[in-house]
Amino acid sequence: MERLRLKHKDAMRALTTLEEIAEEPFSIIVRDATIQRFEYTFEAMWKFVKEYLKEHEGLHVNSPKACFRSLLSTGLLTEEETNKCLEMTDRRNDISHTYKEAVAEIIFGRINDDYVILIKEVLRKLSLFIPGT
Repeated sequence: MERLRLKHKDAMRALTTLEEIAEEPFSIIVRDATIQRFEYTFEAMWKFVKEYLKEHEGLHVNSPKACFRSLLSTGLLTEEETNKCLEMTDRRNDISHTYKEAVAEIIFGRINDDYVILIKEVLRKLSLFIPGT
């Protein structure tokens, strides 16, 4: 359980940094920093989900998409939330594997409006099952 709490704490800290950068006025540097923070927040979140599934559901999954599909199958995410998580995973992969200005603009536009809200909701739902959070 301690490992799960640590992963939750890491994900929440990463989310806080992502939310903080959203308050900065737009510039290319802020856009790029926001995308970088999105990447590590996404990583911390899905690794927390992975640990949650292992400890609470007895499921061993090894990819973000498998984690989100497992949350759907356990009833912790709706189909709509799952589809958004899968799409968010694709966008995260897009930015990680190739840097294109147009892709950066699309992802940046979705981070504050969609992805922060989605990450918060996933973390909120799972934190209900962790004593002391």
